[in-house]
Amino acid sequence: MSISKHIDPEVLIREGRDKRHAHHHLVGGDPSRVSHPYNARYGTESIPKFKIPPKGITSEAAYQLIHDELDLDGCPSLNLASFVNTWMPEHAQKLMMENLSKNLIDQDEYPMTQNIHMRCISIIANLWHAPSSHEAIGTATTGSSEAIQLGGLAMKRIWQERRKAEGKSIHEPGPNIVMGANAQVALEKFARYFEVECRLVPVSINSKYRLDPKKAMEYVDENTIGVYVILGSTYTGHYEPVKEMADLLDEYEERTGHSVPIHVDAASGGFVAPFANPKLVWDFRIPRVVSINTSGHKFGLSYVGVGWVIWREKQYLPKDLIFELHYLGSVEYSFSLNFSRPAHPIIAQYFNLIHLGSAGYRAIALADLKNARLLSRALERTGWYTVLSDIHRFKSDGLLAKAVAGIDEENAEVYEDGLPVVSFRFSDDFRQKYPEIEQRWIQVLLRARGWIVPNYELPPDLEMIQILRVVVREHVVETLIDRLVADIVEITEDLIDRGSSAHALDTLGKHHDRKTDHANLGRMEKGSGAQSSGTYAKQC
Repeated sequence: MSISKHIDPEVLIREGRDKRHAHHHLVGGDPSRVSHPYNARYGTESIPKFKIPPKGITSEAAYQLIHDELDLDGCPSLNLASFVNTWMPEHAQKLMMENLSKNLIDQDEYPMTQNIHMRCISIIANLWHAPSSHEAIGTATTGSSEAIQLGGLAMKRIWQERRKAEGKSIHEPGPNIVMGANAQVALEKFARYFEVECRLVPVSINSKYRLDPKKAMEYVDENTIGVYVILGSTYTGHYEPVKEMADLLDEYEERTGHSVPIHVDAASGGFVAPFANPKLVWDFRIPRVVSINTSGHKFGLSYVGVGWVIWREKQYLPKDLIFELHYLGSVEYSFSLNFSRPAHPIIAQYFNLIHLGSAGYRAIALADLKNARLLSRALERTGWYTVLSDIHRFKSDGLLAKAVAGIDEENAEVYEDGLPVVSFRFSDDFRQKYPEIEQRWIQVLLRARGWIVPNYELPPDLEMIQILRVVVREHVVETLIDRLVADIVEITEDLIDRGSSAHALDTLGKHHDRKTDHANLGRMEKGSGAQSSGTYAKQC
């Protein structure tokens, strides 16, 4: 509960209501109740906010009430902070509505749904060059976060089995897992929840804000269950060098006899890299990679609620993680963390796979990258911003080709590989000229125009650097890029103008933590959780 003095808007509403008679203290408005917006039309009374009402309202009234409250949310299509897909074709939505009531775990009752599930696994395994996609081992999950837990658990169990076979302890000093400090918080959650020491490798400007394989090797030992390598950093969209990490682990095994596997977190890159640059080797073509996860609701272009994890071969999924489910004389298998789960996100994923095909996914990935390059160049040409992401920069061999004979600038393969993500900050020159202007004001002023563009700190050792980030998804077309750039330019110019009212933002933050008591219902107090170690825990 906040102890700071503040004005409670619910008190203002209660005191500002019309009073029915003198005994207003008995019949006045109750801030713990919601007045229906269309009282006259529906004839409904206000309903409690925080407990079930004694008497319900009509479905039409309930819909209108909730619909209007949700209008206060940000617009998903203008939420450039999120990787999550926000649009699907009408026929995909129709399929999802027709199958809302199906539970994926009921394999015997819904055999065709289970067949579609297995087809998706085979298709994705083939996309990632699994040794045998027809016998692929994998499962749908509720998102990439659950998939990461499963990949980590499998590596932990295999490490435990090997240690036991060697007559060594699995408790002293216990298992550890290595990952870059740029990891999304779901990777660190695996370590915390399943009692594995989390070894975070510091990232730097020289490592392009991502895992440095040589630095990571300093954290690897015989108790390392695996290394998480990220295909598409949440901060800047950079791909981490999976092949280089694997080569170093190969040398380590030859030298010490300890085999350390790689799990690739391709939450976002799993549906970008195979189409944008098929020549890039990052997947099961590398023997050291034993499992890969992705999110179907990011660049897999489905609605939120589906992820995937695939193992190289059956041997990399320990038996004690597989449950046999006996039902009506049949045997079914489950190796996901969640038991019941909706089937319609899997159906939506299959719709995308057969509707778009390789050509469709490639066209979308290339268009996203092209628009991200456009935004990157436009921001840099203002002179006010420095772009930290590299997808608009030529590879060294591309620069040579351009110098010698010209280059096809629409060919994504000549640019640095990465996600269609644009991370940027004030340039050093801008900060020197206008030290009074805070970068977070850009986020606030863009939000006033409808855009949701986050401003956040980089991982530990780089926390002094704040960056703004835009995720260029399928719907962020050139016309939207044009409007976004225009708004950023107008806002920046306005901030530069010292006579502008925008400078009143210097008081922002002095009051932003003053929340009314009701807004904190159901929330933990600050300091209730373990101290953050720096992994990325914002929108993804």
